[in-house]
Amino acid sequence: MKLFTIGYGGRMPDDLITRLTAAGVRTVADVRLRPDRASMGVYVKAKTPDKGIERLFTAAGIGYRSLPELGNVFLEYEDWRERYAAFVQCAGHLLVTRLDGLEPPLCLLCAERRVAECHRLMVAEFLAARGAEVEHLE
Repeated sequence: MKLFTIGYGGRMPDDLITRLTAAGVRTVADVRLRPDRASMGVYVKAKTPDKGIERLFTAAGIGYRSLPELGNVFLEYEDWRERYAAFVQCAGHLLVTRLDGLEPPLCLLCAERRVAECHRLMVAEFLAARGAEVEHLE
C-alpha cells in the first residue's frame, strides 16, 4: 500500500490540492483530534460536507474521511511523542482499521506542516512497519 502524509499548516488551499493531486492521492484521512477547530475556515470540518475541508477535497475529486481516533490526545503534554508512540504501539492495530476500505492511495493529513513535529509520523511509521510504502509530502 502506498501512503502519503501532509500537513496543511501555512499552506494555501491551492498548494495543498496541487501537492495531493500530483502525488495521485485519492483519499485524505484527516488524523486531527479536533478537525472542527482549524484556524483557517477552509480547513475546518464543517457540519455539512458542502463547506470547509470536505468541500475543498470534493471539488478536487479527492475523498475525505475524518479519523479523530488517530488524533494526538497527548498534545498538551511535554512528552507527547513518547505517550503517543506508546498509544500507537498498544492500540495501533485497532485504530488503523478505519483506513481499510478507503480508496488508495491514501494521505494522512494534519495541521502541523513539518512531519517531524507531528504525530502523523508515528502513524505512518506504524503502517510502514506493516508493509506500507510511505512518502511525506513536505
